[in-house]
Amino acid sequence: MSLYYRPLPQLDAARPADALTLAGGWCWFDRVEVLSRTAPPRIVPAADVPQDVLLRLTAPRASVAGLGMGQVQIMGILNVTPDSFSDGGSFIAPDAALAQAIAMQADGASIIDIGGESTRPGAALVPDAEELARTAPVIAALREQSDIAISIDTRKGGVARAAVAMGAGLINDISAMTWDPQMAQIAADSGQPICLMHAKGDPETMQADPQYDDVLLDVFDYLADRIAVAEAAGIPRDRIVVDPGIGFGKTQEHNLALLRRLSLFHAFGCPILLGASRKRFIGTITGAQAAADRMAGSLAVTLAGVAQGVQIHRVHDTKEAKAACDMARALRGQD
Repeated sequence: MSLYYRPLPQLDAARPADALTLAGGWCWFDRVEVLSRTAPPRIVPAADVPQDVLLRLTAPRASVAGLGMGQVQIMGILNVTPDSFSDGGSFIAPDAALAQAIAMQADGASIIDIGGESTRPGAALVPDAEELARTAPVIAALREQSDIAISIDTRKGGVARAAVAMGAGLINDISAMTWDPQMAQIAADSGQPICLMHAKGDPETMQADPQYDDVLLDVFDYLADRIAVAEAAGIPRDRIVVDPGIGFGKTQEHNLALLRRLSLFHAFGCPILLGASRKRFIGTITGAQAAADRMAGSLAVTLAGVAQGVQIHRVHDTKEAKAACDMARALRGQD
């Protein structure tokens, strides 16, 4: 598309009578930033935006894994890997993983994202059978003990299919179905939603000097293409979640540029997932060298995403993120 329409989300209690609700959620807007690759940005009244664009900006989002998108949802990260950047090795044993999942649920997570392959910068490929051996026992045990929503963090169709058969309600594919040619059909046949994330390159090479013409618009166009592929494969748009892929083939400035204008991605008419928790750029900005010390910076990013209407927040610190989001909701005057 030649023009891109980014709603300017507001949370103020003094809402104009003609303001529109963003994505059926907690933000409103009455102005839109019009972006282009060939002209400077300009701000226009929402009434000047094409009706088809306004419909996608305002339409309530379909539920994801049984979770309503009219409110913030906290996704707890559960890495059953030996080498994830923040907690690698901590939950590799199934009993430890199950205990962590139950603890995150008690702390306020509404969905647990289980991954058996590290996707940190420089991470090596994990064979399908090994990834499945890491994730399957945890999914089975968690489903036996809890009805919490489960997401499978994988780019491999076979792993996704097995996880859905055991009760996963969301496929979270960092490759947006580009790694495994079977993923699109497997996701379509599953009947479950899929999260399509932008990544530039694979984990082994993605941080080797990533370049963009315009990171915001390049990421948007990539996701638009992947949504089209998903729809062509039989995955309706109301079963698609989008993720701009913070930290996946992006410099600090790329990450900040995306975070400042996250609301652009509402133009797809899909829920947005934000996964920035404890990432390196947060440590660089805040001076927190250890990943575990980046909670404060991570919470700031989460709340910035909430202020732009982002529905799903993938975090390590579930208790603190839930408390921060609850406090923000109270300040907005919502029950």
